Amino acid sequence: MQSVFKKKLVRGVAGALMVMSLGAQAAGAKFVLVSHAPDSDAWWNTIKNAIKEAGQDFGVQVDYRNPPNGDLADMARLIEQSAAKNYDGVVASIADFNALKGSMGKVTAKKIPLITINSGTAAQSEQLGAIMHVGQPEYEAGKGAGEKAKASGIKSFLCVNHYATNPASFERCRGFADAIGADYKKSTIDSGDDPTTIESKVSAYLRNNPDTQAVLTLGPTSAEPTIKALQKMGKFGKLWFATFDLSAEIGKGIKQGGIQFAIDQQPYLQGYIPIAVMAIMKRDKTTDLAKVQAALKADKKFQYRLAEYGLAPAYGPRHIGSGPGFVTKDNIAKVEKYAGQYR
Repeated sequence: MQSVFKKKLVRGVAGALMVMSLGAQAAGAKFVLVSHAPDSDAWWNTIKNAIKEAGQDFGVQVDYRNPPNGDLADMARLIEQSAAKNYDGVVASIADFNALKGSMGKVTAKKIPLITINSGTAAQSEQLGAIMHVGQPEYEAGKGAGEKAKASGIKSFLCVNHYATNPASFERCRGFADAIGADYKKSTIDSGDDPTTIESKVSAYLRNNPDTQAVLTLGPTSAEPTIKALQKMGKFGKLWFATFDLSAEIGKGIKQGGIQFAIDQQPYLQGYIPIAVMAIMKRDKTTDLAKVQAALKADKKFQYRLAEYGLAPAYGPRHIGSGPGFVTKDNIAKVEKYAGQYR
């Protein structure tokens, strides 16, 4: 009798575990992330990796869509198409609030959960009817970098903006300029995203403005050609230089001392967290963000990802901050292993 009871108990526990395992997945859910990035912007590879791993961890399908040339009208159409396809959830960057509010409105009108990421603000996210915003406050990040520059005596700078098509990008330049007391409009160039053009424009600006003390770039797309320009001009390591985001080349520059720091917005979190949040909402049948955040924080797979990649979200009552963090010579070893992939 005892043996039979044990067998039944084992079968019962196994069955319960199977049900729990199935319940741990948002079975059959399909989400989409729509970015503003052109195909040429490799920075978004980290977010692509993040949504892939979130899909694996939560047992959901995640598609990635973007306008090949970074055209915001194309992005708006992609968001509208996502609404028409009745995804279980849509994630999108607020590249331009006015240009995208109509298309995002079509998502929320169909009661499809919307989470905004990356560019834009939490206030804009709420106006769009999104569940939450996951990103780095752009102005505050730029200002934080500018305060570090001011402490080094910097009073003038060049901001190299490689994605001026995104109005929010200028907030980074404006924050930096306000911190050091400079005019951000006179200090900012629309460099485009072609490496040769960026290098040429940076060189020309510095020749025409020889008193420029510092350079701020907005990501690897503009940072790497700027490094080349400074090296050719004999200014790399002499001009104060900081950048947003990370890449292997940027990490090398930090270790060499030519780049003061990289402003790390932990993009992996911008991809992973929205998918995880929507999967938890669907799985647990709840819209209570306190419960959702508690479930996310307790999730073992998410905990593993954070520990493995050295990431730290900033949880708010509604929104979740992914940055800014500052990568310097002191902590570069911790993050360079995953730069361009998961950091």
